This record gives sequence, C-alpha cells and structure tokens, in this order.
Amino acid sequence: MKIFPAIDLFDGKAVRLFKGDYNQMTVYNDNPVEVALDFKNKGANFLHLVDLEGAKTGDTPNLKTVQDIVSSTDAFVEVGGGIRSLEVIERYLSVGVKRVILGTAAVNDPEFLQTAVKLYGEKIAVGVDLKDGFVAIKGWTEKSECEGFAFCKNMQDLGVKTIICTDISKDGAMQGANHALYKRLKNDLDIDVIASGGVSSIDDVIKLKSIDLYGAIIGKAYYTGAIDLTEAIKVAR
Repeated sequence: MKIFPAIDLFDGKAVRLFKGDYNQMTVYNDNPVEVALDFKNKGANFLHLVDLEGAKTGDTPNLKTVQDIVSSTDAFVEVGGGIRSLEVIERYLSVGVKRVILGTAAVNDPEFLQTAVKLYGEKIAVGVDLKDGFVAIKGWTEKSECEGFAFCKNMQDLGVKTIICTDISKDGAMQGANHALYKRLKNDLDIDVIASGGVSSIDDVIKLKSIDLYGAIIGKAYYTGAIDLTEAIKVAR
C-alpha cells in the first residue's frame, strides 16, 4: 500500500481544515516546499496536494507552490482542488504533476470527465468525497444527489483507474478511518482506491493495508505527531 502524505494549500501555505470547514483552518507551515522535503526525507515517494482555494474558484492560485514542490522532490505528485477544465489539467501536468484529481467536475460535467479520461488515461483520478452517503462537491460546501457507491461504480465503468475516497465526517477528526467503507469499495469494485480522511494511527494503516487498498492519505495525524510517517510507510510496505 502506498502512503500519500498530504499538503493542503491555501494562500501559499500548508494548512489543514477540520471536517472540510474553511472557518476551522490551521496553518502548519508557511513554506509547503519544506513540508514536502521533510516528507521525502522520511521516505515518502508519493505526495497528495490539494489547492483549497482552487476547490472554490476552479482556478490554480497555488500553481507556483505546486511547481516548486514538484521541482524540489522526485516524488509522484497528485493534485486536486477545483480542476474543472482541460486547460487546468494541462497546467498541472505541464509542471510535472503525475496525476490530477477531478471532484466537482466529475459529478457536474460527465462529458468533461469522459474527455479527460480519454485524453489522459490513468493521469486522471476522481475524488469521491462522501457526506451522509452522498458525494459532496465545491470544496465540500454542497451535497450532490449522487449516491456514493453508485457513483464509484459509474467511475469504474467510465474507465477511471483511481478514486480517492474521503469520509468527510472523519476528516481531521482523529477518530480513525471508515474501514467498513473502504473494505466494501475494495470488494465491490475493480479500481484503485486511496483512503482519505481519518487515518489517525498506525493501527489505521495496518487495517487499511490488510484490506489491500492501493493507497492511504495521511494528513492531520502527521502534523500533530499522532503518526510517525517513516513507520507508517514501513508498515504499509
């Protein structure tokens, strides 16, 4: 299982939200490149970046920061947050990002999603952010009418190779991951699943690895010291 330490970007800084609430934001580092290099030094070969401003606006206000992180590390970098056009996809891929994550656009614009998958293949992932069993959009500020599992199955049928699934109720709450959710996804789908939200202990990592998931994202638990990243990567392998 691959470990993706996360860097959430806002105003050029590394931040974390509590349960997706922009009003409950903690700034962890004014220099996200330092955070990325620290991840590399601890053995991380994969990085998960989210542009929280882009998630609201659909633009790339933190592109320069993303580019600096890519150029400063040789890690596999994936990026999400407001990617709703082919132009934005190209922008990220042109600076060395290996995979872009579509969220709101995958729900609201299936035609765009299909075009993106056709053009870029496995470089396209879909973020499935679940709120009360339904897919949330627009930076988690709205709940769509798409039921979570049906949506994931549809993504598989459309040729999406990777989904990043977040249980919003678990995100940043340090209460453990939704293991039952990820086990069901793994058992019911033939698609790479990355667990996100609530991975708050080494025990979480062990349980997710036992499900044989493709990957897991570690965010707040790293920043608060609840998870030793080096140990988590070792356990996941």
